[in-house]
Amino acid sequence: MKKILHKKLVIPALAMVIFFSTTAFKNDFFEIAKQIEIFTTLFKELNMNYVDDTNPGDLMDTAINSMLDDLDPYTQFYNEQDIEASRINNAGDYTGIGAKVLTLKDKLVIVEPYKNYAADKAGLKAGDEIIKVDNVVVSDFKDDAANLLQGAAGTEVSVTYRRQGKTNMVKIIRESLDIKAVPHYSMIDGKTGYVVLRKFNNKASSETISAIRALKNQGASQLVLDLRGNPGGLLNEAVNVTNIFVPKDQLVVTTKSKVKKYNKTYYTKRDAIDTEIPLVVLVDGSSASASEIVSGALQDMDRAVVVGTRSFGKGLVQRPKPLTYGTQMKITISRYYTPSGRCIQALDYWNRDENGKATRTKKENYNAFKTRNGRDVFDGGGVQPDIEVTFSKQTPITKAILNENLIFNYATNYYYNNSIDDITEFKFSDSEFKKFKNYIKTKGFNFETKTEKALNDAINVAKEEELDGVINSQYNNLTSALKDYKSNAVEDNRTQLKSLITDEIIKRYFYSEGLYTYYTANNTEIKKALSILNNPSQYASILR
Repeated sequence: MKKILHKKLVIPALAMVIFFSTTAFKNDFFEIAKQIEIFTTLFKELNMNYVDDTNPGDLMDTAINSMLDDLDPYTQFYNEQDIEASRINNAGDYTGIGAKVLTLKDKLVIVEPYKNYAADKAGLKAGDEIIKVDNVVVSDFKDDAANLLQGAAGTEVSVTYRRQGKTNMVKIIRESLDIKAVPHYSMIDGKTGYVVLRKFNNKASSETISAIRALKNQGASQLVLDLRGNPGGLLNEAVNVTNIFVPKDQLVVTTKSKVKKYNKTYYTKRDAIDTEIPLVVLVDGSSASASEIVSGALQDMDRAVVVGTRSFGKGLVQRPKPLTYGTQMKITISRYYTPSGRCIQALDYWNRDENGKATRTKKENYNAFKTRNGRDVFDGGGVQPDIEVTFSKQTPITKAILNENLIFNYATNYYYNNSIDDITEFKFSDSEFKKFKNYIKTKGFNFETKTEKALNDAINVAKEEELDGVINSQYNNLTSALKDYKSNAVEDNRTQLKSLITDEIIKRYFYSEGLYTYYTANNTEIKKALSILNNPSQYASILR
């Protein structure tokens, strides 16, 4: 009787679950179909009846991009050219002139010619402004003009560029370029190896392993892994790099999604290269995604000391989805969590402020998690280093100066007016810094702080409410204090700005390879890493 009763209760319950889940699916499907039909009829009527001629392709691009802007910046639509650029980034192979290029409105700027590749051999320098590629004027080209420089290896491209006010033309033979995940490794001293990992393409772990083995053969008994400026890449390569330092079958990262098939756990699959070697990982505000998986996992396992400034805070995972006509979409499908259970996503794109901007998790709302040894680590905003190098954290004025390319342009002028003989002895002097301050003044540099903008908004509202007379004196005091801050801000950030200018100048003379050599002798974060590694009791106490 009990069995019969049990069946009578269970079968209707199952039927209800199936009914409601099926109904929910049908409702979702109906809503999607309904909205597509509305948009299709709107798009058709608009293009057929609008008073002026329309471009359906441009209108659709605007519609797609506006829709995706309401989500997060990583969910993106890719045309065929974008797909090829993404493939190059992940695979590490590229065919073109061999230079890092910045696309501006009316020109392409050479950011860095790669040593001994086509652009470098043709004599192009950082700061050169490309205004014409073959017969195409860059300012007239609607798409990303950098695509004009790409082409089959062995083909010729004519490049017209401006340098220091003079226009030049050069013919360049395109060639294949192997984009290295590990562009540099070396011994800092007799026992410390230094490995720079700049991106997580499909060669990241193999190149890192090769570098570490080579350094150990040279006598390395402790390591510095530099992930500064590494924007991330392939998740599986982040797991593989972590696996270099931790044993097989260790949890590295978990992804969680509303779609069950995307809920995954990623474990190390191989034997480690070295589970004991003392390790310091360097991160900064540009270390993101896969870099944070590696640094976060090694921190959670108490396997490495993390040094630098708080990382970027990208805890979202994307997956490409093919669309029609050779296009593609990259969709954020899940969030990732480090072994301790923390998600280090910094910005909330789903609960925006009144201006439509993503909100940042406040420090008081961070949640504490425990490493294996019981140390506190926190979610909510990137990987917080165990040892923070505070001067390296970019301030609002530093970001504003960088965004206006003032350091880059100053370094260009410096290169054509000065010479450097010894890379290890170079110092950017105080007298040169004074010249830099005068330079940014001549360029009309001014920046608006968030506080300044908020005050201006407040006084405008006060005028509407006829309260400006009541608060004028306080407002004037605050704006005066802000002016004082802004006039002193460059000087107050002297140490950081001098470091950034030095880096850019060194690259002009000695390429990125030279910059890494300079780092091993002069960089503050590396010096801090060395002091920790050379003090075993301090290293152990940090991880306890």
